[in-house]
Amino acid sequence: MNIIVSGSMAYDRIMDFPGHFSDHILPDKIHVLNVCFQVNGMKEKYGGTAGNIAYALKLMGENPLICATIGHDYQKYFKWLTKNGISTEGIKIIADEFTAGAYITTDRADNQITGFNPGAMKYQSTLDFDKLDPKKTIVIVSPGNFEDMVNYPRSCKAKGIDYILDPGQSLPLWDKKDLIQSIEGCRILIVNDYELSLIISKTGLDKKTLLGMTETIITTLGELGSQVSTREREIAIPAFKVKKVVDPTGAGDSYRGGLISGLVHGKDIEQCARMGSICASFAVESYGTQEYSFTAEEFNERLNG
Repeated sequence: MNIIVSGSMAYDRIMDFPGHFSDHILPDKIHVLNVCFQVNGMKEKYGGTAGNIAYALKLMGENPLICATIGHDYQKYFKWLTKNGISTEGIKIIADEFTAGAYITTDRADNQITGFNPGAMKYQSTLDFDKLDPKKTIVIVSPGNFEDMVNYPRSCKAKGIDYILDPGQSLPLWDKKDLIQSIEGCRILIVNDYELSLIISKTGLDKKTLLGMTETIITTLGELGSQVSTREREIAIPAFKVKKVVDPTGAGDSYRGGLISGLVHGKDIEQCARMGSICASFAVESYGTQEYSFTAEEFNERLNG
């Protein structure tokens, strides 16, 4: 089965500030803000929705194809992907841009200031739909280049290819028409509870109407698990109890990897969602979105335990 992962490639640059931001910001001087926070150092992690989902899929034993753009500083990321057996064939290099990057500074109270440079993500990726066998392909459209997010669902429908719509943090950019058109005909719409509320607000359509446009809506609920909604029933999927929550960042992408692996192996939607939950449980036990690992035996032990 061809698994196409459309989304972003990014470097996450994470910094810790040993004080409190509030001690250095004068409320009456916000209009002329000019501050400098000296951090303890920086850790660079591999990230982006496409990279994270593909990493999870590879751990599940799949061979995903990433469809995304990356900047001229791609070498380290490509080396990492190659080390993990993930193809770079579908990633388009933008020579005049840096790879998308998130610069995240956290203070002692867990307040965060983040700067995000979209860089290469401003450019569309390249996917030749004519070369894909509709009966042997599934596409996940996750947050990345916005034109890709709008156009790829149209191409999937035109070619009869199953696709999962995962609009995520891109939702504020969508207009009502394009959002409805992209939801209509997707195999699964996957969102968190806030995003589902935003979709309902933007489209003016309730959940029941949305389920008339897609087979399944999956709503992720963080530590409360997830909710699988079909036209026939609602299924509550519990979160797997982990040894220790170290970093929940990227758990949603891991969930998607486990879910898609179940789909391509013909599991029913409840089983697929449980596989997603197990995959996410490993992710939250490590710091960074592509730092965790597990064997097939470890995965099955949690799944069947």
